[in-house]
Amino acid sequence: MTNPPTPKKGRFKIFLGYAAGVGKTYQMLEEGQALRRKGVDVVIGYFEPHGRQDTISRTEGMEFIPRRKLEYRGAAFEEMETDAVLRRNPEVCLVDELAHTNAPGSERLKRWQDVFLLLEAGISVLTSLNIQHLESLNDQIWQMTGVRVRETLPDWVVDSADEIVVVDVTPRALRHRLERGVIYGREKADKALENFFTEQNLYALREIAMRHAAHEIEDKLAVGQVPDTGPDASAPDEPSATRECLLLCIDERPSAAILIRRGRRVADYLRAECIAIYVTPDAGMSHLSQEQREAVEKHLGFARNLRIETKVIEGRDVATTVVDFARTRHATHIYMGRSLLKAWKLRLQRSNLQRIVRLAEEMEITIVAERRR
Repeated sequence: MTNPPTPKKGRFKIFLGYAAGVGKTYQMLEEGQALRRKGVDVVIGYFEPHGRQDTISRTEGMEFIPRRKLEYRGAAFEEMETDAVLRRNPEVCLVDELAHTNAPGSERLKRWQDVFLLLEAGISVLTSLNIQHLESLNDQIWQMTGVRVRETLPDWVVDSADEIVVVDVTPRALRHRLERGVIYGREKADKALENFFTEQNLYALREIAMRHAAHEIEDKLAVGQVPDTGPDASAPDEPSATRECLLLCIDERPSAAILIRRGRRVADYLRAECIAIYVTPDAGMSHLSQEQREAVEKHLGFARNLRIETKVIEGRDVATTVVDFARTRHATHIYMGRSLLKAWKLRLQRSNLQRIVRLAEEMEITIVAERRR
């Protein structure tokens, strides 16, 4: 008895914007309607109208998959019913707001995880996303706008898209839409214009979106030339003349998350291997409190979620351990954090930094500062 053929993976297309209201969902629906007119079997898995009548009108005649209703602490939530989409098995499914966090009680934490199930089942997906939801940009967006984006997704999710369409309007046009009440109601629009939607913020976000799109184009052109750098990828036997490798030295402090985000983004731009290490004098990390051990595990898990290889290395001499490991993995860059420690601790940290700089003369050393507002 032969096994049934594995379905061909669906195509993944992202409509990327730099802020709410630029027209991502509108364009996604327009493409869905165009496909439907060509005879393609298209459904809407999840659509968030936000009361925008012009966008809502673009759903006319399209089939909606009923949402799943959930209750949590007395509040009602609606999420995409992924199993129902799988049973319906359309050719194309439209899924709004890719970075959304599902309500408690859902099988999966994030909507992008639901989308990946559809893709694996052979269903193509059109979806929408704003640039500020990329995990590696979280600190930069906060520093720039004063808003800490809570719903994020790993950069590799976006990198895996078959196609990215940047949906763009000028910041002035976007602010005009806000003023006219097209995007939000009057009270919310007024607050948005004074805070996140300032012209300065919008221009900066727009530039980030354009740069990311340009990088994606370059990256797609290089497909087939760059080996896998995921957490399960094996290290190359020999160093490559063009291959770069970033080594991120993390610790238990909260600032390690900033270091991990920065390292992931730089590695993506360099198309480099990325490894995060924690150096401990003993495998059990007995020198740390329970809270500190949990913090280290949290940072290592965060790095793995961003597809960064992680290692816990035993060694009493931090500087020698870091540099020896860097050489075995042919690292070209070492990234370390600079936290806001008391003066006496900072002096101790500097001694390790200075020794690493002295020992790793052939490598580029980068000290990543904590972002503060």
